[in-house]
Amino acid sequence: MLTIKTITENRDEVIRRLAVKRFNATEYIDNAIALDVTRRHTQSELDANLAEINGVSKQIGALMKEGKKDEAEVAKAKVSELKEISKKLNETKEDAEKKIREILVLIPNLPHSSVPEGKSAEDNVCEKMGGTIPALSEDALPHWDLAKKYNLVDFELGVKITGAGFPVYLGYGARLQRALIDFFLDNAREAGYLEIQPPYVINSDSGYGTGQLPDKEGQMYHCGLDDLYLIPTAEVPVTNMYRDVILDKASLPVKNTAYSACFRREAGSYGKDVRGLNRLHQFDKVEIVRIDTPEHSYQSLQEMVDYVVTLVDKLELPWRILRLCGGDMSFTSSLTFDFEVFSAAQKRWLEVSSVSNYENYQANRLKCRYRDENKKTQLCHTLNGSALALPRIVAAILENNQTPDGIRIPKALVPYTRFEMIK
Repeated sequence: MLTIKTITENRDEVIRRLAVKRFNATEYIDNAIALDVTRRHTQSELDANLAEINGVSKQIGALMKEGKKDEAEVAKAKVSELKEISKKLNETKEDAEKKIREILVLIPNLPHSSVPEGKSAEDNVCEKMGGTIPALSEDALPHWDLAKKYNLVDFELGVKITGAGFPVYLGYGARLQRALIDFFLDNAREAGYLEIQPPYVINSDSGYGTGQLPDKEGQMYHCGLDDLYLIPTAEVPVTNMYRDVILDKASLPVKNTAYSACFRREAGSYGKDVRGLNRLHQFDKVEIVRIDTPEHSYQSLQEMVDYVVTLVDKLELPWRILRLCGGDMSFTSSLTFDFEVFSAAQKRWLEVSSVSNYENYQANRLKCRYRDENKKTQLCHTLNGSALALPRIVAAILENNQTPDGIRIPKALVPYTRFEMIK
């Protein structure tokens, strides 16, 4: 979340920048500033009151030594009165702090200055493209028909066991999933990321730390009996490893990678755009996470974007990178690049990765800090990206590589699948 210092010192600039995200922040900002005035005024009164208590308390001892018991009793009564005032002042201060925090968690992160204006995905800006879109025959099949033809994924069986959006992978399909996970993890490790195996459930503190709570309760599966949540991405448990941690600047950037199953309710999802593997409630993903200093975080972001390019290139997929406009950005992000691959049979682009810099927005919630050269603690910047999400990668691989003889496996993946064709 934004710091109250940022808001009070840059009111108009904060309101202007949040408007890029289509968020009218004026009322939130003004209420927070008014509460902060109350908090600071109350703190000043409290400090003065405590100083007076200390002064009168010292007088009591001196009066008792001088045998002035009546005057000492008057002083004791004064201390009791001042303590009652301090109690009320402290309650007022804590109430103001609580209300400030309640407001701050409702305010999105500030978009970076390079974020383009726009209302929706149609206004995103294409930054770069690569790869070659294959020319398929007129009778080319979409991946859901290929999955049925080659017995790779059983969507109906998933409905029977759980419900829509929980497919069952079979045979070559299951082996392709496992191969992609190993391929992505090995590439991340070779790029300097430390592999993590995180829990798949989190507590509410973790959800709050990375911004899923209180904003996105409806998008997560909640285990009510234990008040735990199934993770929507490995970003959440991995980033929360650094909650309430002070890192040494020399150790930054921290680079972690993790595979996990991901669980998203995706309420209201329906229609052709979610058919097959296009949108699921449970899917596999390899995530990369960085913790960095403010002055280096945007270099880290570019390195992460460049790294994802290497993955889609190795998988021989046509791709493009989009700089998200303000209206299409997440609540917590400062700058996001989406990767899309072209699905030749569906003749559409499919999002397979988002790479984002959250600056100190998550770190402020997490109290994730580093100690600089002057031994002062500063908030870190947090970043993460999909590297990569499997379902749409699988969809594009199946569709783009279909031949009369079967489905060809990209060369870089063959050592992991241990087969060259799905027949």
